[in-house]
Amino acid sequence: MKYRFSQFAKFMFFLIFQMAITGLIPLLAYQNPSQLLTSSNSTLVLTSPEVIEGGILPTDYTGDGSSSTLPLSWEGEIEGTKSFVIIMHHVDPEGLIKEYWNLYNIPCYVHFLPKNVVGIGELGTNTVNKKNEYAPPMSQGPGPKTYTFTLYALSDTLELEIPQTEVTREVLLKAMDGLILGSSSLSVTYSRPEDKISNSEIKGNKPKRNELKKKN
Repeated sequence: MKYRFSQFAKFMFFLIFQMAITGLIPLLAYQNPSQLLTSSNSTLVLTSPEVIEGGILPTDYTGDGSSSTLPLSWEGEIEGTKSFVIIMHHVDPEGLIKEYWNLYNIPCYVHFLPKNVVGIGELGTNTVNKKNEYAPPMSQGPGPKTYTFTLYALSDTLELEIPQTEVTREVLLKAMDGLILGSSSLSVTYSRPEDKISNSEIKGNKPKRNELKKKN
């Protein structure tokens, strides 16, 4: 009896060894739903018909143009997605995050946002003018700046018990914790024309009349 058991144990060890070599065990491991979900994350892709990854943001979508929202589209929706979130931000040289667009509770059947989109999802506030709207880039400093659009696929919609005027990027990231199925980003750059920067600085530093008066 012991001899038969020993032979059976050797046979099973040999079989498992062969399965590991041929790759059958890793294949079976992928039947785990969580691993399949992780694998599908790579299929979520965010793009724009107006600009490619790392490209220059057209002036029309900045404060130097018509201040329009950038058209966006995505594909590779992850199974179980109930809503999407779009966040546009920029990290300045000092490491501070500036928020330009916080759009959440985008229905799961939406895969395209047209130029100047309205009526889709809910708008959070931005850190530029503190309003519930898209704030177009209009930096004061010279040189190219990088702006990142990030798409999040969520397993549920967000139920926020605060006014929309208080919904920031930080609030959204905290509310999304544990709900993110996948994400994709699109980074673009924009450099303001020198004449635009000069005009802004002149307006911002224009002395007041009472400062120009001299004491008699």
